[in-house]
Amino acid sequence: MTSTDDPRVDAYIDALPEWQQAICREVRALAHEADPAVVETIKRTRQPYFVLQGNICALLAAKDHVNVFLYDGGIVPDPEGIITAGHDNKTARTVAVRRGEKLNAAALLAMFRQIIANNRAGGWRKLKIAP
Repeated sequence: MTSTDDPRVDAYIDALPEWQQAICREVRALAHEADPAVVETIKRTRQPYFVLQGNICALLAAKDHVNVFLYDGGIVPDPEGIITAGHDNKTARTVAVRRGEKLNAAALLAMFRQIIANNRAGGWRKLKIAP
């Protein structure tokens, strides 16, 4: 556990079935690997968010999958095709991971790093409207 781990995020993950816990822990580790300054928090009463000068991603466990919401305004490239929903969403896109599926960790890590770089450059809203 690092100094940026939030016990409320632990509680959220610990309450899930084992297969969802594994996915959430892997995403959590990737968010922190992307940048050690990433901070965890809870928003919308119970949803884990990972932030650094803006939202990076959020977790939401559903009945048969885990959604990883990427807050990138649709501007971060997806060369591996891991985005499963929200292709035309103006705020966030989704990577859904189902039971038994392997998370494309390298692709997700690259996207996290790009989102963080964009956040540091003023955020996707600013970058999207820049000439």
